Amino acid sequence: MAKTSPKLKARLRRKQHIRKRISGTGNRPRMAIFRSSKHIYAQIIDDERGITIASASSLTPEIRNKAGDLGDKTAVAKEVGRIVAQRAKGKGINAVAFDRGGYLYHGRVKALAEAAREAGLDF
Repeated sequence: MAKTSPKLKARLRRKQHIRKRISGTGNRPRMAIFRSSKHIYAQIIDDERGITIASASSLTPEIRNKAGDLGDKTAVAKEVGRIVAQRAKGKGINAVAFDRGGYLYHGRVKALAEAAREAGLDF
């Protein structure tokens, strides 16, 4: 059986601490982030109904085709933030609760959040 790394344990502990306080509602859904070593994912979730309202990731075809032109992973994260914000605005969502998923607020997570704010999401 594989051991869980101390870094992963710490992130999961932070994630649980955050999720105790943040829950998405119909008026203010939760924007959840997942970051892997190569990709980044963002979902806008209504926890009351248990549905995903909008999502985007670095694997989305419109981003994946431009990934070479964008350059580094931070630029790709900015594009993911912009697209998820556009999709949310298209469905009438203007405000979200930001769930960073236990990741520290810097680098790609910060770039995604700032791009979503610039595209019109309020959080």
